[in-house]
Amino acid sequence: MSDKYKMYERDKAYFLTMTVVDWVDVFIRKSYKLKIIQSLKYCQENKGLELFGYCLMTNHLHLIAKAIGKQSLSEILRDFKSHTAKSMVRLIKEEPESRRNWMLDRFKLAGKNLKRIDNFKFWQDGNHAEIINNPELFYKMLNYIHQNPVKTMIVEKPEDYLFSSTRNYADLESLLVLILETPKLIAY
Repeated sequence: MSDKYKMYERDKAYFLTMTVVDWVDVFIRKSYKLKIIQSLKYCQENKGLELFGYCLMTNHLHLIAKAIGKQSLSEILRDFKSHTAKSMVRLIKEEPESRRNWMLDRFKLAGKNLKRIDNFKFWQDGNHAEIINNPELFYKMLNYIHQNPVKTMIVEKPEDYLFSSTRNYADLESLLVLILETPKLIAY
């Protein structure tokens, strides 16, 4: 496995992408999206996750984040992915879902030959972590994630997408609290 996208520097912010296996469009239902937001909020309040930006798309999640406190960013994301994988499978099983069997079959197949997976593999391995080491890169990545819902034609304007930090930066009601410091104040 390549070391290119590993998180080595503990006090740095990273651009991260977490993708559902096979790019399955899971996050199309309100309850599924809110479960991810609730889990991010828990990590912020209890695990030392600092968020500078995010965007939840139908099959992946972008974050600009760093860890403060005891746990590393890798440990926080490991716990987040483990918890949300179990939660999402449970929601898919319990709630009305026309694609239930197809999605569960995909997740079961993805985890079939992995000893560390009990039944279902929900997230792809890795987080495609890229260190944010200058203000220009911070703004480039922030703009990239904020434009995702526009490029996929979910919304016309980035600030109209509820599941994105664009709303925080536009000073609109938002689902998560973020660190809105200028990148100069982020430890590089």
